[in-house]
Amino acid sequence: MSLSDEQRSGVALMLMLALLLLWSWYNRPPETPPQGNQQKSANVQQAPAPVSPGPSQSTEPASTKVAAAAAPAVGVEQAKAEEAITIESGHYRVELSNRGAVAKSWTLKGYEDGETPPKPLELVHADAANQLHSWPLSVRLGDAGLDAAANTGLYVVNSKETKVHTPAEVDFEWSDGHLEVSKKLKFGTDYEISIDVSAKLDGKPLPVGLAWRGGFGDTSVYSAAESVQVYYSTGGKLNTLTYKKLGEKDHPDQPEMATGNAEFGGIQDLFFTAAFLPNQPGLTIWDETEQQNITAADKTSQQPVVEMAAGTQVPGPWSVRLYVGPKDLKELGKVKPSLSDLVRFGWFGFIAKPLLELLQWTYKYIPNYGWCVILLTLVISVVLFPLKVKGWRSMQRMQKVAPEVRSIQDRYKKYSMRDPRRKGMNDEIMAVYQREGINPMAMGGCLPTLVQLPILYALYGMLEVSIELRHAPWIWWVRDLSARDPYYILPIIVSITMYYMTKMTPTPAMGDPAQQKMMKFMPLAFGFFFFVLSAGVNLYMVTSSLVGIAQQWYLMKNQPLPSRSPFKNKPAKA
Repeated sequence: MSLSDEQRSGVALMLMLALLLLWSWYNRPPETPPQGNQQKSANVQQAPAPVSPGPSQSTEPASTKVAAAAAPAVGVEQAKAEEAITIESGHYRVELSNRGAVAKSWTLKGYEDGETPPKPLELVHADAANQLHSWPLSVRLGDAGLDAAANTGLYVVNSKETKVHTPAEVDFEWSDGHLEVSKKLKFGTDYEISIDVSAKLDGKPLPVGLAWRGGFGDTSVYSAAESVQVYYSTGGKLNTLTYKKLGEKDHPDQPEMATGNAEFGGIQDLFFTAAFLPNQPGLTIWDETEQQNITAADKTSQQPVVEMAAGTQVPGPWSVRLYVGPKDLKELGKVKPSLSDLVRFGWFGFIAKPLLELLQWTYKYIPNYGWCVILLTLVISVVLFPLKVKGWRSMQRMQKVAPEVRSIQDRYKKYSMRDPRRKGMNDEIMAVYQREGINPMAMGGCLPTLVQLPILYALYGMLEVSIELRHAPWIWWVRDLSARDPYYILPIIVSITMYYMTKMTPTPAMGDPAQQKMMKFMPLAFGFFFFVLSAGVNLYMVTSSLVGIAQQWYLMKNQPLPSRSPFKNKPAKA
């Protein structure tokens, strides 16, 4: 059967296609393994789906969309299950989790909380951290998606043991094929640890930081949440931020950059701190505050949770030291740069520090800080007694001439303050002062008292912030000198003794009924201030007032005020 030209052309075309397919199959290129699936560890699994950012994450533009569209640049490195690693030291116990390579617990062994029965002090607020999905030592990459992925990923840990003792090093590695994070933690025998952290996106280094999130400090103290602060030091000056000043102005839960050139920075409460100390210049501090829901008695309220982060804005690895421990001057002084300024004694810190050293020295021989406070107050009162005697004698002279001065003032009160004859009153009063040897600059005995105020204020500041008084008992009902008197016995005694001492101390203005009434009730009004102060400060005030009453009784008995007799030389009439 003969084929037409069209049929022969179709057969030829089919043979050519078959030949082409056969040649392509026979000369196919060798298969290459797919990129990004080479495992780097035995504990490797497929990368999880992207994690949505938690409430504590920044809302900065996410660059993970670009990474998701690109081919994986690095191998996937993730653990199969969550693991816990405990670091034991003589000072602390830290529990780390490989989910996010964060700290789930940080307890200080030498300090206890205020609960009953007391437990080693826990600095991590687990309830807040669980609720906010944020923990200490989480990384900050400046992108919500990257932060969420890095802080929830399962890291591969180099340690095969679940419990290690210091000195120890724990390394964490994680990668989802695009983002890779490395943390290397070195734990020493003191309160300071070293951390090296780095992050890369598709092989390119990222700026990286570490955060302390989920709250900080002793939750058993009064107003614990409100007392937590973020701080940073620039140019040798310490700056502190309360929870009301954290975060963006209208969005406090969004991080706000506090500084880009700090020497150190961190988070603190009254007695403890976590301080980030970089090993290279250019430390940046971010701060924010979130709200934790607290349910008690079937009512839900919100409590501020202070958070902060420290890091660098320069892409590449970042090395930092982290001090987590007490605000003890001896321990803070060992850190470089020194963290001693975290203990805020007030304006008269140069006086408060020697007083604290004297208190510590006394404790070596009298191991009860309550009695040490009493003894220190007695010593200070004895040292300042000559100034009180000088003030008492000046007061005697002022009291002696008070009727004469009042008589002069009464004769000139008919003249206005602008009347030139008013000058005659001042001349007559100065003549009386010169006759009796009174220095008007001494303000009738007030100047010696003003000289004492810096010492008394320094002692007050020292007792309020010294960690030595934390949980230090005195006697009976006073079990913590750094806390309030539970029954307000000491504040009540302070008010009574101050009132009695005021009645014992006559002043040149005692003849003025209005001023007399004010002086009578001022100690009672001022006494309410001591109801919010610590038992240690109240113990100092009780001791000081009782010693003052004894000194006043001695002066009145041995050097009584002169009786009001007619003045020697009556001034001329105006």
